Amino acid sequence: MSDSERRARGERLLRLVDGDKVADNLLRAYASVAPDFTRYLVEFAFGEIYARDGDLRQRELVAIASLATMGGADAQLETHVHGALNVGLSEAEIVEAVMTLIPYAGFPRALNAMAIVKRVVDKRRNAQP
Repeated sequence: MSDSERRARGERLLRLVDGDKVADNLLRAYASVAPDFTRYLVEFAFGEIYARDGDLRQRELVAIASLATMGGADAQLETHVHGALNVGLSEAEIVEAVMTLIPYAGFPRALNAMAIVKRVVDKRRNAQP
C-alpha cells in the first residue's frame, strides 16, 4: 500500500471516529511545527492500527480503558469518549467500561474517567436540538 493510500485510509477513519471538526483541528494544530507527528497519527495510528480487521467500537473501548487507567490524558480520553459515541457505543456501554476499571485501576482513576464521560455526555445532550 502506498503512503498516499495509507494516509487516505487513515484520514477517513480519523474523521469517522473523531468527526471532521476535531480531525481538521488536529491536522492543522501540528502541521507547521511537527508535520511528521500528524503523518504518524494519520498513517500509522489510524491508517494501520485502526484499519486492522476488527470493530471500531472495541478499539474505542480499549482506548478509553487504557487512557483512563494511565491517567493524565484527559483531553485524549475526552476525544475517545466522543469517538466511542460516534462509532455507535451507547452511554451505558461506556459507563460500564469505566465501572469495570474500578477493581483494576482503583476508584480515583475511575472517578476521573467517569467525570470526563459525564462531561462529554452532558455536552452532547445539551448540543442536541
